[in-house]
Formats: sequence, structure tokens, C-alpha cells
Amino acid sequence: MKILITGVAGFAGSHLAELLLNDGEEIAGTVLPDESLRNIQTFTSRVRQFRCDLRDADAVSAMMAQVKPDEVYHLAALAFIPDSVVDPRLTFDTNLYGTLNLFEAVKKLGLRPRILFVGSADEYGLVGKGELPITEENPLRPANPYSVSKVSASMLAYQYGLSRRIHVVRVRPFNHTGPRQSPRFVCSDFARQIVAVERRRRPPEISVGNLTPKRDFSDVRDVVRAYRDVLRRGQSCEVYNICSGKSAAVGEILDMLVSLSGTKLRIVERSDRTRKSDVDEIRGDFTRIERATGWRPEIPLEDTLKDLIEYWRENNEEAISCQEC
Repeated sequence: MKILITGVAGFAGSHLAELLLNDGEEIAGTVLPDESLRNIQTFTSRVRQFRCDLRDADAVSAMMAQVKPDEVYHLAALAFIPDSVVDPRLTFDTNLYGTLNLFEAVKKLGLRPRILFVGSADEYGLVGKGELPITEENPLRPANPYSVSKVSASMLAYQYGLSRRIHVVRVRPFNHTGPRQSPRFVCSDFARQIVAVERRRRPPEISVGNLTPKRDFSDVRDVVRAYRDVLRRGQSCEVYNICSGKSAAVGEILDMLVSLSGTKLRIVERSDRTRKSDVDEIRGDFTRIERATGWRPEIPLEDTLKDLIEYWRENNEEAISCQEC
């Protein structure tokens, strides 16, 4: 089977490619013109790469004409919320209009792939305490440009699924972490700082923001397994949560990582790392995807964090450069 993964060299994209390659599938993927291939370096030769910015409609159409995929996993997006606040136009150009270009290429070329649109649990936005756990029926109250762009692109995917009768499945993954995650995200940030302390490249302290919010964390390898299973067994035009069904405070994540390291360090709260949290707790419900596919999360959070610490130890040249992180 010919499979296209947009954002194949990204965090989740690289893990999805690895999963599908192990299944014996033929993988092609989009990579930004200046993007590093570090995440796929161990299997680069097995992935057909297209240096393609999804904002370029002609490039997207040309790429799709060459691949003619049976399945498309649309992961490519700008996902760091603070960046979306700084540059909302770039966020919409990438997340919404990049999605439009992909579907228009499918329409123009007369292709009939199964398509997975990867949204975000951030689409739910401002969730009240009485609304937990979050089901797919919860109202959408997007609270930043990133989440608005994802709501918009998800509805665009839904519309193309209905009007073009393409098999389109939408998912809303909650927080996920694991090896290869950018240190711009909290779990990987903590792990990288801890390894820098282990290597004695920074003082025995860790810089943090707000440690009280509770979030639903899954392992990225569980998440990409859900992507594969739900695209093949899920209902077209339906939307599915992908989550663990449990929540942990950010401070608990830090405690687990410190415990795994055995390093003694001081916690330093920095104002530039502290963001006001509008939602105290996020916890999802994965009943719908479990009923459709049998999928359940399998990897314990402690194992995920252990693998994350090991990832930064193995990539210590980047970790030890963490002087001001």
C-alpha cells in the first residue's frame, strides 16, 4: 500500500513512519525545504521524501500526482501555541490553507485515498470542571489562534468528506510525548534540562513555569498506532479522541523525571516560562475509538518518561548545549 505522511520528519510523523514501515508499507512524506531529517535518520533511505511546503498549492498538487497514495496521514502543522499568538496568519496559512491545498489536490487529480486529519484536543478549549472527562460531544471553545485553525481545518476536512465522498477520519489527540519530541514542549523540556544537569553543563537546578495544571498524557507510539487503526476501521467523517483517560499535574511529571534520573536539583520558577492556565485540568475519554477499533493506550507514563530521558542522554550533544533552557 502506498502511504503519504505530511510532516514525516516531525515528532509524531517519524514514529508513524516507523510503525508503518514495520508493517511493510511503502512510505512517502512531505518535509519542509529547510527541515532536518534527524528524526528519521535511521530509516531515511526507506522513505520517499518530498521537500514540499503545504502552503504552495502547485507543489502539493505535483507531489500528490507523483505519489498517488492509498492512504494520507495529514500531520503537518504549526503546533506550538505561543507561536500562533505571535503569528496567527502563518498559523492559518499552514494549518487551514495547507489542508485546503491537500484536499484540492485530491479533488483535482481524481484520487480516492483514505485520509486522516489530525486535529487537537486544544479544539475543546475552555473546558469546565463539570465537563470531565472530555468526550467528542463536548462543545468547542477554542481559545487561541492554533486551536481556531484546527477547528477550521477539521470542519474543512469534514466538508470534503461529505461533498466528495472521500473516506476522511478526524482525530483529536491529547498531550503526547516520548523520544524525539521538541524541547519546546514541557516533558521534553524537563528531560533535556535534567540530562544537562547530569552532564554538569548547567547548575543543579531546573527552570519551570506553572506546575499545577493537570493534563492527559499519552505515549506518542500509542498515539500513532491509534492513527493507523482508526483510519482503517473508523467511520468516515467521524471524529475520535486519542488520549489516556487519565490526568497528571505538570509537577508530577517533573517529579517522575527527577526520580528516574536520581539527580538532586533545585526547582526555579521563572516568569518567562509561566503562562496563565485557563483550564486547570484536561482529561479525555477514548470510548469512541475503543469501540470502533479496539484501541487502548498500552505504554505506562513512567516507561514513556524513561525512554524520553534516555533519548536525551543518547543525544547528549544537544542536551548539554542547554545552558539557558
